[in-house]
Amino acid sequence: MKRQKNDAKDAEAAVRPKIRFAPVKSAKQQSRSMVFKTRDLFVRQRNSIINALRGHLMEYGIIADPGQNSVKKLAEQIESPDCNPPSIVIDLSRVHLDQLSTFTDKTVVREQRLKDETKTDPETNRLQTAPSIGPVSAMTIKAFAPPLKGFKRGRDFAAWLGLVPVQKSTGGRHILGRTARYQAIAEYWGHDEDQMLERRPRLLAAITLADKTARTIWAMMTKQQDHRDPVAAA
Repeated sequence: MKRQKNDAKDAEAAVRPKIRFAPVKSAKQQSRSMVFKTRDLFVRQRNSIINALRGHLMEYGIIADPGQNSVKKLAEQIESPDCNPPSIVIDLSRVHLDQLSTFTDKTVVREQRLKDETKTDPETNRLQTAPSIGPVSAMTIKAFAPPLKGFKRGRDFAAWLGLVPVQKSTGGRHILGRTARYQAIAEYWGHDEDQMLERRPRLLAAITLADKTARTIWAMMTKQQDHRDPVAAA
């Protein structure tokens, strides 16, 4: 499959088709990806319970903001003496909160297992020397990314992550769509990034930072070197 439609790739496919083979993942890498997918499942189920609980209690005038931070507020209102919905509503709300606590505990256990595994892996330790890369982000790259030496340049790795606009060019007309996938690698803002935020929208600044980080990661892993602060080196 040739990603990103443009005239050059159309001609290449018609005249001299090439096949790109995906590298085979090891059993260990597959198991790491399962940990992430299981964690994501628990997070989605946790969010579903929160939204359901908010929706039910809203019918009785118990209001809370979206998100996990509102759970404590909901629990306090349910147990308050001033709360006067039917008793079955209170009982079922407690069931929701118990389930929510279970999924939260399971999510924490999965995250802790990922963090513990990064301590014994030299490549994830190297990744964490880069700004904005923590244990979970480092293990995400190890679990899902193919060998970085398979990319000719850092830009290709950034494109694989989806940090470039989608191409739908044809007939000499170059059409660039939206960014294929908005996935800032981590939440880190240094002095340069603060200045960037003053000039550009936050979404654009986040994508720019993620692209810069992706190219840095490619250079680190292909050269087998830890990250070096350019200011400190100078």
